[in-house]
Amino acid sequence: MMIRLRPEHREEYLRLHSAVWPAVEQTMLDANMRNFTIFLHGDLLFGYYEYIGDDHEADQARIAADPETQRWWTFTDPCQESLAPVGSGHWWVPMQEVWHLDDPASS
Repeated sequence: MMIRLRPEHREEYLRLHSAVWPAVEQTMLDANMRNFTIFLHGDLLFGYYEYIGDDHEADQARIAADPETQRWWTFTDPCQESLAPVGSGHWWVPMQEVWHLDDPASS
């Protein structure tokens, strides 16, 4: 997934992510997200995570309903500019996977 980082909020965003709130991290773990990583290139943020649950939509709704996560977003959302089409329901725009190498030991 991808989103634009507003240049005027770059330092604030990086500061926030140098110490993500433990309750926000726990909510993501409880919602079956693992190895969540955000990469920065210029003013673009690329996010990646692995999902280990069996109902991604319900787990995403669980995250969105969490009051501490909602509060976190009041700080992070102003730092971002969505690239998703208006009306798509996305804040971060999904990216198309074009290639993936599986770990042969996990097959």
